[in-house]
Amino acid sequence: MNYNLRFLRRIEKTAFFILNLFALINFQFLFLNIFKADQLTIHKYTLITIFFLIFYLIIKYINEGFRIKIQNLFPDILFICIGLLVSDSERVSQFYLLGRQTYFLIRSFAVADHKGAFFDKLSDNPPVFVLFSFFLAIFVGALLLMLPAATVNGRETSLLGAFFTSTSATCVTGLIVYDTGTHFTLFGQLIILFLIQIGGLGIMTISSAFAIMMGQKLTLKSESLIQNVVGSSSKIDMIRLVQSIIIVTFIFEAFGALILYLTFNSGALSSNIAIYHSVFHSISAFCNAGFSLYTNSFMGYRSNFSINFVITSLIIIGGIGFPVLVDLGKSFKNKFKLTRLTLHSKIVLTCTIVLLILGSIGFFIAEYNTEMKGFGFSDRLYASYFQSVTTRTAGFNTIDTANMSKASVFISSILMFIGASPGSTGGGIKTTAFVVVFVSVLAMFRGNRDVNVFKRRVSEGIIKKVMALVAASISLLTLMIFLLLLIEPFSLERTVFEAFSAFGTVGLSMGITPLLSNAGKIIIIMLMYLGRVGPLTLIFAISASSEKSNFKFIEEKISIG
Repeated sequence: MNYNLRFLRRIEKTAFFILNLFALINFQFLFLNIFKADQLTIHKYTLITIFFLIFYLIIKYINEGFRIKIQNLFPDILFICIGLLVSDSERVSQFYLLGRQTYFLIRSFAVADHKGAFFDKLSDNPPVFVLFSFFLAIFVGALLLMLPAATVNGRETSLLGAFFTSTSATCVTGLIVYDTGTHFTLFGQLIILFLIQIGGLGIMTISSAFAIMMGQKLTLKSESLIQNVVGSSSKIDMIRLVQSIIIVTFIFEAFGALILYLTFNSGALSSNIAIYHSVFHSISAFCNAGFSLYTNSFMGYRSNFSINFVITSLIIIGGIGFPVLVDLGKSFKNKFKLTRLTLHSKIVLTCTIVLLILGSIGFFIAEYNTEMKGFGFSDRLYASYFQSVTTRTAGFNTIDTANMSKASVFISSILMFIGASPGSTGGGIKTTAFVVVFVSVLAMFRGNRDVNVFKRRVSEGIIKKVMALVAASISLLTLMIFLLLLIEPFSLERTVFEAFSAFGTVGLSMGITPLLSNAGKIIIIMLMYLGRVGPLTLIFAISASSEKSNFKFIEEKISIG
């Protein structure tokens, strides 16, 4: 019996090796663009890989004593059926097989005793892991976007342009140097959409969800990383949290796509194109990415209630953060009592509502006789509300941002700097940080020692982190704006707007993004990257290895005004 078991184990390892080999072959086909030149070859090798996957799963099922839950095999079974039964599906199956084997290769490399030191160092320092994972996704995305199949015939994507687009998509910003709908093919647009999805949810959340689907257990390090990425401060079941995040995300994206389809399908678009446009813009809106397949974003739908309502709703839901969505879900189960919400949820929801109202009023007044001149009253309301929502990390627009008044530029910069909420798909310093700064200043004017909000005291540790975050963000923006003004010929307001948009991962532009020099694009790439991962993440990553002092200096008072 032991001999038979060892024999089956050897067969399983051999099958796993062959699977990796054919995944590598498919990877080469992808980069050599053979699927565009020789459909028969890619079809043959994809089918061979699928049959080896079936063989591997059968052997593994026998070795595990038939204890593998069938739902854990669902992704494999689904894509096997797609590859075998659906015509022209080689590319879909190829990407799944490539992703599947890449995940297991990385996992086997990470858990190996003699090879896991690098992964251990990363996982022991969550900020470093976040920085590295986003950089890796950007790098891979840039390589894929440089493939000939990713761009329309006759157009070329430069290395810097590919990195800019990949960074913008992974960091869910939306700033573009190439028009998404006309420069990139369907393949290139799907790569951008995939980067948006993993960037919005977080790489650790995606990989953990994949592990759970495959029947793997999360390690304590993995749970710690997820908690750091998602922004949850309470001790909860991480597996449930990941499952909730994935389910909630796809429910809202599917529901948004359905409503958008009803609008798009009633126009000049065919049914298939309407479905694709609906899915693309629903994911882009929920992830606060701002990528659009239309050259003028949603300016052509300015008067359409469905578009305004669905897009803004998806942006708001995606921007309040997954911990708040989970908390709201629990509250709904308990007859929806607002008093039972956590302090974090109360701050996020209150700040979001206040900013939306004040922003809408501000844009309504600022653009009444400028960009909105000639609009009907309902169009003014739609545009003002849409602009108030989208400036807080989304990046879509229904008015021409290049022609906005200086007052609107000022309002937009403030909203972009504040951004979305912790644990969300957006950027900025976050709503909670803004509220902590506001109530801290209020407490100082009132002469209160403690900083209180909603009858709860905010700890000094949180206040110090918030002050460090704001100071780091302002310092970073000041330096980058100074460099942009040195090397770019654009006006102060357009340059400042571009920098704030990149840092807040908003994606709105006053038309200067494609005109930036190579040095200017690199600066914007850095702002998008640091704006998504957060300046504090970079600070913690650098300071994690520094030694802590065990003594205190003598205290002395200084004058501050």
